[in-house]
Amino acid sequence: MIAEIIAIGDELLIGQVVNTNASWLGEQLSRVGVPVRFMTTVGDDGDDIRAALQHALSRADFIIATGGLGPTHDDITKKVVTDFFEAGPLAQDEKVLAHIRNTFTRRNLPMSPVNEEQAVVPRKAKVLWNANGTAPGLLFEKNGKYCAVLPGVPFEMKAITTSALLPFLQARAGGQIIRHRTVKTFGVAESSLAEKLAPIAEIEQHCKLAFLPSYFGVNLRISVTGRASEEVAQHVAAAEKIILAKAGKYVYGYDDDSLEGVVGRRLKEKGATLALAESCTGGLLAHRITNVSGSSEYFLRGYVTYSNPAKIELLDVPQEIIAQHGAVSEPCALAMAAGVKKMSGSDYGVAITGIAGPTGGAPDKPVGTVWIGLASPQRVSAKHFLFLNDRLVNKERFAQAALAMLYRALHEAEYVPE
Repeated sequence: MIAEIIAIGDELLIGQVVNTNASWLGEQLSRVGVPVRFMTTVGDDGDDIRAALQHALSRADFIIATGGLGPTHDDITKKVVTDFFEAGPLAQDEKVLAHIRNTFTRRNLPMSPVNEEQAVVPRKAKVLWNANGTAPGLLFEKNGKYCAVLPGVPFEMKAITTSALLPFLQARAGGQIIRHRTVKTFGVAESSLAEKLAPIAEIEQHCKLAFLPSYFGVNLRISVTGRASEEVAQHVAAAEKIILAKAGKYVYGYDDDSLEGVVGRRLKEKGATLALAESCTGGLLAHRITNVSGSSEYFLRGYVTYSNPAKIELLDVPQEIIAQHGAVSEPCALAMAAGVKKMSGSDYGVAITGIAGPTGGAPDKPVGTVWIGLASPQRVSAKHFLFLNDRLVNKERFAQAALAMLYRALHEAEYVPE
């Protein structure tokens, strides 16, 4: 069975809304053995939607369309798809109508007559119950092929997919199994990682391997398709074993792991605590650390010492260091890390001071320059990095580099960037 995803909405085409629905659906369908070969984005135009459906039916067995099921005039998906599949006439579904009325009553909101239109559904389509919203999903069939139409609101779409569509698809996948394993790396460029893993054919005798670079690092996606779960698992494990043998020192986690999550687990294992001193990242590192549930067990506090006086007053950075070397310097990063460790009583202190840009650079300290200090129970050290001139990307990279240094320290290994 081959699937295609059609995302409907002008807001997607003009970049007003990022199409996260398609990526989530692709992942979920793959997990139940249904590969997604195509993804199409189309605006709120009847002719374009019909053309997209016609094309999809020519090359896929199952279509999922999202968006355009709301109560306003530009929500035309239901009518267009109903006409396309000749699934009419439209009629009011009393169960759906009661649900819509109850939803407005629970929220203590007045219900507009236009909302009642969402309870009007095609007689020849199956209603997919939407417990989280007012627009039901719909399932159409034509010549043995299916099309599910779902709301564009992500949490509504996800609930319908999980409860109704995935079991439906899994039963029709014909026993095919698709397994993905993502190996997450840091501290190595994509080209260098490819060289270390060469020859790639040795890995690809077990799987399909994809390199997925970002400014957080390079992810390696292992993909295996088969019909015997044990055999598929063996191929995944064999591919992963080769990767670890060749580039294991750059691997920090798998699948849904985040670097802050892995660091947090290690801090818990060691019974250690952490404090942060941030300048150019403005609290971004603390934000990432505290995104992890249970981080209060190891994260004591964070300082955003953006100005030089703040570094001096809150972290006890000697004024002469800033006067002689500047705030963006190795001595300042060392003093900030030692200061935050001392002030908080933590086991580890991490400090970030740099120039995020696009202004503020100088010939000896260009935009993208950052010094990261790390105070551990054994020593205080600092590393220099030079990134690019995009402010927001630099902040993310600064935070990631700081987490990488902390990860290495927690595993008692030195982080050496390439």
